[in-house]
Amino acid sequence: MSVLLQLNDAVKSYGDQLLLDSTSMTLYEDTKVGFIGRNGAGKSTLLRILLGDEELDSGEVVRAANLRVGYLRQHDPFVPGESALEFLMRDSGQPDWKCGEVAAEFELKGDYLNGPVNGLSGGWQTRVKLAALLLHDPNLLMLDEPTNFLDLRTQILLEHFLRTFPAACLIVSHDREFLTATCEQTLDLRRGKLTMFSGKIGAYLLQVEEEKVRAERTNAAVLAKQKQLQRFIDKNRARATSASQARSKQKQLDRLTLEEIEVDLPTASIRAPLVEPRQGPALRCLDLSIGYPDHTVASGIELEVEHQQRAAIVGDNGMGKTTLLRTIVDSLKPVAGKVKWGHGCEIGVYAQHVYTSLPPEQTVLEYLEYKARPGTTTQDCLACAGSLLFRGGHTNKPVRVLSGGERARLCMAGLLLGTYNILILDEPGNHLDVETVESLAEALLAYRGTVLFTSHDRHFVRRIATSIIEVRDGRVRNYSGDYDAYLYSVNKEIEEGERERASGKRMSTPHAAKVQKAEKAASNRDQHQIRKQVRNLEKTIARLDEAKKSLNARLLETTDQKLALDLHNQVQTAAAELTEAEARWCELQEELGEW
Repeated sequence: MSVLLQLNDAVKSYGDQLLLDSTSMTLYEDTKVGFIGRNGAGKSTLLRILLGDEELDSGEVVRAANLRVGYLRQHDPFVPGESALEFLMRDSGQPDWKCGEVAAEFELKGDYLNGPVNGLSGGWQTRVKLAALLLHDPNLLMLDEPTNFLDLRTQILLEHFLRTFPAACLIVSHDREFLTATCEQTLDLRRGKLTMFSGKIGAYLLQVEEEKVRAERTNAAVLAKQKQLQRFIDKNRARATSASQARSKQKQLDRLTLEEIEVDLPTASIRAPLVEPRQGPALRCLDLSIGYPDHTVASGIELEVEHQQRAAIVGDNGMGKTTLLRTIVDSLKPVAGKVKWGHGCEIGVYAQHVYTSLPPEQTVLEYLEYKARPGTTTQDCLACAGSLLFRGGHTNKPVRVLSGGERARLCMAGLLLGTYNILILDEPGNHLDVETVESLAEALLAYRGTVLFTSHDRHFVRRIATSIIEVRDGRVRNYSGDYDAYLYSVNKEIEEGERERASGKRMSTPHAAKVQKAEKAASNRDQHQIRKQVRNLEKTIARLDEAKKSLNARLLETTDQKLALDLHNQVQTAAAELTEAEARWCELQEELGEW
């Protein structure tokens, strides 16, 4: 593979912070790389350096002569009043039919393609920007947090696009599931050094942890040996009969060295409010309609949420998830119907309209003391602030100087110091880094109260949701399956749309008649053979499902890191084979007309 980009001995500082410390890396053609690192490590800065928007303090960037970079920028490139199609034609110089063909890959059609692009949601605008990138035929895509604020369907569309995109990608993201689905290599930036790992993010993070454990064990053995040698030296160096042995042991001691182990960076440690568990219904929605005076978003809503449930509210952007949350907490009045909370419910809300309206003149500590339950000491408030990375002088900062992420963490800290037995969380992961989101998930799993939340983070939802509420096409309903079943249904819809588009392209060729004839012949295959395949697939699915369960059970029990990595890889393989077999089973059922 030829080299597209090379970074050699790169050094970059901002004030006292050293972002790049004489580090190097190489990007090759047709390679998709997931770029990870803590917030503030310098990932976005490195992208700007690679693009030529910033200069290195020293070192060099070597670019191939044929390099064509496509960069998904966060700023708005649209002209007021223009449609998505007009933007694509203006930006790429391509004819309307070509722009429409590429736009269709992102489900951009009808009003989404021909209506004002500035009127689209952020997720749909991102689809337009991605279509524009593709029209420029880049051989390297650079994407900086592309899944931020994207709904699930757009995330999956983007995954499908990237998996089949015939060029290199460098993708900055905190979304491990997204990186696992799209990237076969991992680039990590920590403490100024870049590490390129030839494997997916899960295997890389496991290797990092294994290396740390190995180094700790090695150091423990070295320390024990050092103490043993030092005792011998102290005891024998003054004796004439054993002084030479003591000198020999001293040489051994001098050769022993400890491996350097990186000290973990500060990480949030979140604790959920301690509440008494309750039974029975926490929330009832009775013939509820939600929306605004001039526009009803959804109607006929009949919902019941039990105490101690963790209900994920899912659906595409613009369908009404946030509208539903605002209605049930009474920050938006119902269009019709009723919202009833159970007796003794104390409701805590985490949402954008809450943490953007925090009292600007209060300090971090003053706000937490105001929000804390009676009897909470200043030390308890400081401990909670510290768990969300407000330490030292940061607790005396006034709210008005805090960043969006800091306000989000402060709002979360205020909730955790309260006595709320109901938590309403609207996109709690936005503005929180991946380590803080992990800590939040752990806290919610231990929480004895009720949680209603929205999130586009599939890993987070899968971990904590006990039930799914779907908002779609003017309706709100309890989804009958679990979150994986919901993901499967969304994937299936997208894949069917892709097959329809592919079929439409085939029919537009001069060989359309031959293709139609071949497809008709295929659809009339012997029913007996299809049913035989179905039976064989059912046996395969049962075998793979049992194997996956068995491997998962062993993975949970083992303490051997090497065995754990091997078992993890086997689970991933079995899961991929199971998904493929289930998808094929569904296709055959449709051919039989039994679905």
